[in-house]
Amino acid sequence: MTRMAAGSPSRPAATPPTSGDVARVAGVSRATVSYVLNNTKGGRVSEATRERVREAARELGYVPHAVARALRAGRSGIVLLTAPAVTVGPLFAQAYADLQLALAELGYTAVLYGPTGARGAEAGRRWAELRPDAVLSLMDDSMDEDAVAVLHKAGIPVVLSSGPVPVPGAHALVTDQEQVGFRAVEHLAASGRRRIGVIVPADTSLRGFAEPRLAGAEKAAAAQGAAVTVVRQDLALDEDAAAPWARRCADAGIDGLFAYNDEFAALAVRALQDTGVDVPEDIAVVGADDLLIGRLLRPRLTTVRMDYLPAREIARLIDRLISAPTTEPETHDMLRTTLVVRASA
Repeated sequence: MTRMAAGSPSRPAATPPTSGDVARVAGVSRATVSYVLNNTKGGRVSEATRERVREAARELGYVPHAVARALRAGRSGIVLLTAPAVTVGPLFAQAYADLQLALAELGYTAVLYGPTGARGAEAGRRWAELRPDAVLSLMDDSMDEDAVAVLHKAGIPVVLSSGPVPVPGAHALVTDQEQVGFRAVEHLAASGRRRIGVIVPADTSLRGFAEPRLAGAEKAAAAQGAAVTVVRQDLALDEDAAAPWARRCADAGIDGLFAYNDEFAALAVRALQDTGVDVPEDIAVVGADDLLIGRLLRPRLTTVRMDYLPAREIARLIDRLISAPTTEPETHDMLRTTLVVRASA
């Protein structure tokens, strides 16, 4: 049998301090503790009393119980953000960080719910378990009409989707990806390119973005009549795959290229140059996202910059809908695009 060393303290299960403990140490009522630690505005609690309560809480290590507070208030203060099952790069990370901060300024806690493989009603049930005040899908195609119905039945009336098309029953933040491809090919055609390749990533999880961009590119070409042809170019984001792709691209007579995004554009430019193709003389290249890599590339990359609805506007929209949960589904444009012309096209 193992013995404890003399003088060693035992370690019983810790009992967390309560608001009653804080009240006892501070010499005030529990109502005053709640008033101070919940930052309730107004009232007649002096600053000296407030500081005494805060000091007692720090001394005891008291942390308010969010679940108990939610049960009392009838609201959790949580806005659940569902993450897509794809890695969409630094723009997503920045957008999430900005939205998290904007929601915090309004008193909400943003919780990012990672992909689990569940879709539709099953995904809706998992999200509903956390009893959020609102659910916003971030380019996440696992939210559909069935998921929205489950959330509504679970008492979560504020559901928002963000993506190329609205989800029935939910408020919609529409991110029209077609305009990205349209702007790129419109520019290439205007500069005299007539056989334009459009890269579609081999990673099928990116098709929710890639297919609408290809459709937009085809619409831009169709606007030119028979003068412009779009050729689909499937490519993996892989250096070994890029070399044979570049040779096929050159052999196909491509003279303009929309490369899906700036990462694929950087890969394509390097592979084309290694094959002996001059960019932009032989093949002009346009990317999307306006990432730093495009400005470091030589020639500097022409790109389609995407400006999303500011995080504070999205946070205010969510706050308004939570305050008026019976509001009929609204649709808001979330994406604006701008062509940034540099040396590659």
